[in-house]
Amino acid sequence: MGNPIQVGEVLRYTREKNPSVPVIDGYRNFHHVTAAPDRPRVLLEAGINVIAKVRASGRSRRPAILIRSSPWKAGTRETPWHDVFDLEHGRVRYFGDHKAGLTVPTGHTPGNKALLEAFEEHRATTAEDRAHAVPLLLFRAVSRNKRPKGYVEFCGIAVIERAEQVVQQAEADRGSFVNYVYDLAVLDLSSEDDRIDWDWIHARSDPSLSAAEGLEHAPRSWRRWVDHGHAVLPEVRRQTTRSESIDSSQRHSPADDGADALFSLSHQQSSTTPTWPRPTGTVEEPTASLLMDRLRELKVHGGPKQPGRHEPLTLLWAISGIDANRSRTVPWRQFRDEVGRLLAEFGRPGSSVTPEYPFWHLRTSNLWEVRGIPSVDSFKPRAAALDKLNPVGGLTEQVAELLSDPLVRAQAIAVLRETHLSDIDQHALLERLGLQGYESASGVPDDDADRDTETHPAPRHATTVSRIVRDTALTRRVKELHDNRCQVCGLRLRTRFGAYSEAAHIRGLGRPHHGPDSLSNLLVLCPNHHVQFDTLAIYIDTEHTVRMTSDNSRIGELRRIPDHRIDEEHLRYHRGLCGRDSEPFPISL
Repeated sequence: MGNPIQVGEVLRYTREKNPSVPVIDGYRNFHHVTAAPDRPRVLLEAGINVIAKVRASGRSRRPAILIRSSPWKAGTRETPWHDVFDLEHGRVRYFGDHKAGLTVPTGHTPGNKALLEAFEEHRATTAEDRAHAVPLLLFRAVSRNKRPKGYVEFCGIAVIERAEQVVQQAEADRGSFVNYVYDLAVLDLSSEDDRIDWDWIHARSDPSLSAAEGLEHAPRSWRRWVDHGHAVLPEVRRQTTRSESIDSSQRHSPADDGADALFSLSHQQSSTTPTWPRPTGTVEEPTASLLMDRLRELKVHGGPKQPGRHEPLTLLWAISGIDANRSRTVPWRQFRDEVGRLLAEFGRPGSSVTPEYPFWHLRTSNLWEVRGIPSVDSFKPRAAALDKLNPVGGLTEQVAELLSDPLVRAQAIAVLRETHLSDIDQHALLERLGLQGYESASGVPDDDADRDTETHPAPRHATTVSRIVRDTALTRRVKELHDNRCQVCGLRLRTRFGAYSEAAHIRGLGRPHHGPDSLSNLLVLCPNHHVQFDTLAIYIDTEHTVRMTSDNSRIGELRRIPDHRIDEEHLRYHRGLCGRDSEPFPISL
């Protein structure tokens, strides 16, 4: 490791910013550690500090964003918020840089703008895009040598799991303002002895190096996240049992600065928050596969001939909140109004509209939690009691974390639809919840809201499937590679003026899929199999066998050629939409 920084190490940060001095006042000089010839100076002047983007291999990337939290400023006019660093459990809650009195829109301050851009990068659906995503480097101000300023502690690297708008109260009764708050996942660095190599950041700053070359210096947990996205966060998140092996003279102690108590966060589970039990009684870390099993085996009220819909409708509503980047938990009164209307509209005919039932009893599924009930064992979940207490309920943090991955979310929606809600008007239900993009492989085009607003000679209803093709040259190329022959059935459809075939995107370009317009995301299909593939009637398994989604019966083999490489990650995403991705998440070593 060429230029390491240890988690917990305190660095000296001076106004002079002189990189030539290695050590100042007994601490390594931040500017000496981070300096490199012909590279911009790395600064920690603000809370959110960006390094200028570089352009490499036709794409721009930001080398890093440095996050600095100053607990001694918390609650002041300059910093009217309180960040929370729960490093033992790999979680940080960090507030953006909007403040009372600012006239710029929320999200347009320099720090929020940079972090929202990073959030979109961290939500990328392909490993190629995640390789360009910006890492967050966490620091916090600490006191040393009886000085409250001039020292920063390195706390690790992170990705953004969630971002949401919150209303904050300004100090001294200066009113309220809207800001962003970010939930960060701090990654495990135990494979590197809790260190990062600053040469990684130098490599990301070098425009002559590709993103893949920059990854050679990245920590193992970051490389695994690049490969598999948020689905592996339960495995790569920093955990309590991992210790920091740093010299005691450099380790930060809460006794050094009483203000650091702001960073302490209780992590005890509420008695109403279920865990994921194994048969032996030990706690099991949730996985996507286990989540799908829980959804398929969901206990619903009612008999076997007419099972109730309250629980699956509630879970689908909760997943729509994750998809829309809303909070995973909501107060009971909000839940009552929103889910109550959903049950009235889509519940089984003749069933009572009782949102209190799923709100309380979904806890037994190990997917749901309720907080704010003083005595859980004796509580009777009646609407009046809930109205009085107004507790908070929603998906557990572990489940919400899994569902933040688009692949897991797509599969969960498919499992609920197929297992519990197959007798509902699927289009109306998904449209009602804002999930209509999950109804097809192509998704919803960005201009869908403007469709069918023109006046026609007679009433019309659009029934065609949207197939966005942004690069016609790419479409022509893939058809030529296959000689216009369907990759499923081999049909080469002849027309009066030649052959006809259709280019199908495996992961659709529309919302919410946002697949790439690339050769590796295209198939050549006949019109019949294009419709079946787009409407999720057929899927391609891990052995490239084409199967019917309804009964998994075999149709044939996907025909492949050497000049047309198909991205397995896109095929897997399509299987997830069909509810047929049962693979465990792979581990890259």
